[in-house]
Amino acid sequence: MKLERVELFLVRLPLKRPYETSMAVETHESHVLVRVESGGAAGWGESVANEIPWYSGETPATVWTILEDVLVPQLLKADIAHPREVSRMCAWVRDDPMAKAAIEMAIWDLAAKREGVPLSRFIGGTRERIPCGVAIGIHASVDALMPRIEEELAGGYQRVKLKIKPGKDVAVAEAVRARFPELPFMLDANSAYSLADAPVFERIDATRPTMIEQPLAHDDMIDHADLAKRIRTPICLDESIRHAEDARKAIQIGATRIVNIKAGRVGGLAEAIRVHDTCRERGIPVWCGGMLEMGIGRAHNVHLASLPGFSLPGDVAASSRYFATEIIGEPFTVEKDGTMRVPTGPGIGVSVLEGTIRKVALRHAELR
Repeated sequence: MKLERVELFLVRLPLKRPYETSMAVETHESHVLVRVESGGAAGWGESVANEIPWYSGETPATVWTILEDVLVPQLLKADIAHPREVSRMCAWVRDDPMAKAAIEMAIWDLAAKREGVPLSRFIGGTRERIPCGVAIGIHASVDALMPRIEEELAGGYQRVKLKIKPGKDVAVAEAVRARFPELPFMLDANSAYSLADAPVFERIDATRPTMIEQPLAHDDMIDHADLAKRIRTPICLDESIRHAEDARKAIQIGATRIVNIKAGRVGGLAEAIRVHDTCRERGIPVWCGGMLEMGIGRAHNVHLASLPGFSLPGDVAASSRYFATEIIGEPFTVEKDGTMRVPTGPGIGVSVLEGTIRKVALRHAELR
């Protein structure tokens, strides 16, 4: 397969409500969308780099530069036998996994469409529905948080994830457990703590969260392994897992008992599948993390989460939670049983609203 044309679009959409983590408050999402074309078919991908580099070193500006100046020119010259080759072809670029993922996932979509099969089946997925959880940002007070949790549970979600930071942690966990005695909830620290904060997590143990996600440094495994020995709550790694080898090492030293897989974080679907396989071989459950994706990225997440090792509800929430402007024709919804249907059409299985994208795009480039 040879790519004939690649288009880049920079789209910035306001969130329906601000989303606060331990590192930033996000009010808008600016994502680079990638359209690849070959043989009369088109595939779509979406970068998930934040507007400011708090989660990773990438931003929409760096993604655009790496795609336009480096990756797209290389891939336009290539003969791509299978989309899994793309990650190998781009591996010489030292970093920039979100830029790599944006075009790699578009090529997966294109290849599945050319085969006439859903992306889920093309990558080895086995589920027709996936279990859904929801991530809730930091609120001004515990009292303000409780109605929001009730709202999300009324929407059918099977579990909630609560962002925490120093000073807004133990009290949050205790209040949630008191108000919802049987609720599966997890806490996400986004690297806001150090090993010296272990007593905080020892206190949180009593509230029985499902897991604590990435409590310590974004590039750490050793201190996570030490913390894991001191608390009962399972640690889930996110930012520390950049590829399958990181997953293998983290599991081997006891730094994690659960892994969050984000295709954008690891450089695309091929590496996400390798992380999945590495964890599954070792009996480690995985779930699909979210990065406030628009409709294209959300569609890719749904297909990824259909793989058999994704046994825990992921952050694959309904499209309507985030943006008033939709860029796909069939927005994702959560069923009453807390599941989401995996699209059955070719590729990502949803129609992309190209007219809307071209209208709202702040920047556009075409490469042949």
